[in-house]
Amino acid sequence: MPGTYIDTIWKHDPAANAPPRFRRACRYRSFLPTRLADLTISLDAETAGAVSDAESAIAALNARAYPALAPFARLLLRTESIASSKVEGLQIGARELARAEAKADGGRRIGSNTLEILANIEAMELAIDRAATATTFGLSEIREVHTRLMDSSPSPRIAGSIRRVQNWIGGNNYNPCGADFVPPPPERVAALLDDLCGSMNDTVLPPVVQAALIHAQFETIHPFLDGNGRTGRALIHVVFRRRGLTPAYVPPVSVILAEHRDRYITGLTGFRGDDLAVWIRQFADACTAAAQLASAYVSSVSQLTDLWRRRLAAHPGAPRAGAAAWTLIDILPAHPTITGPVAIAATGRARAAVYQGLDQLERAGILTTLAHTQRNKIWESTALLALIEGLEAGRLPVIRR
Repeated sequence: MPGTYIDTIWKHDPAANAPPRFRRACRYRSFLPTRLADLTISLDAETAGAVSDAESAIAALNARAYPALAPFARLLLRTESIASSKVEGLQIGARELARAEAKADGGRRIGSNTLEILANIEAMELAIDRAATATTFGLSEIREVHTRLMDSSPSPRIAGSIRRVQNWIGGNNYNPCGADFVPPPPERVAALLDDLCGSMNDTVLPPVVQAALIHAQFETIHPFLDGNGRTGRALIHVVFRRRGLTPAYVPPVSVILAEHRDRYITGLTGFRGDDLAVWIRQFADACTAAAQLASAYVSSVSQLTDLWRRRLAAHPGAPRAGAAAWTLIDILPAHPTITGPVAIAATGRARAAVYQGLDQLERAGILTTLAHTQRNKIWESTALLALIEGLEAGRLPVIRR
């Protein structure tokens, strides 16, 4: 990525709350990237092939979409959000998160890390549902995604606020001298974001190339004091949805990026060099792997729900056709851990019918209970959670019978 380094002096500040050696004046170099609108993109044969493979894999994933698979779409989006948090060091297992979400749905308190990851899921949903459908994508869409992301973070005061100070990555906490990377000066951020939004509304480049450039450029600009990585990864899916590449299913790209975090960071660093093709190929390969992983997951979850239907039909006292238990099987992929109120809302069925269905699924061995008091009862599918854990780890899912 062509750009310019700006040599700057960090001013001496004797009153700074820092060790003496960090109060001294020092030199640093911030990076001012070339505007996306000024880039000339020419793909060599290898890079063009990688991009084509990625878009074909994502298209094949979405070609399988039909109404019965709608709950899988929510779970793939959820998986992408969790993996995006994992890249930033916010670690929580699929099972633990699902249980915490069910508790939160019931009005019970959960930990701050879990709240932050759930906010990331909400921000990703917002990016897909609203930012992706805006007639013209602009700064307000970026700020809204960031606001949803940071409202439940340890720093809610910065939610949606474009930085007005210099930030940096690596080094020390007191000045940017010796940092691994120093983003553009704050007075340059607004113009760069305006250029980025203009590129978001363009349709000249292939979607995968467009997403690769916008994501890496956003991370280079680093317009917020925190939450840049997760916001930038949400923008990947804004591009895909706006370009019509992912009408139903998002490929969980962050699963692949999290699995190879060091390579991902190296790729973003290389983006600021002279050869954009290396980053574009790396990003395209991650998209291909994510789409293929998601396709395998869709197949496995479909097999699992078919297995559940056969098991329920063969169980003594099987529910009649059209009973709530059958509808619950359809929505479980979106809610691997579920409460009665959530099940009622998701199915639209009467309360008594839903609770009867949940009990029938429990007796058939499809669900187990975590809390045994009727007021706080939580059900979960251990087989489905095992699949999700494999997916989030980047492994091909395996049905446990």
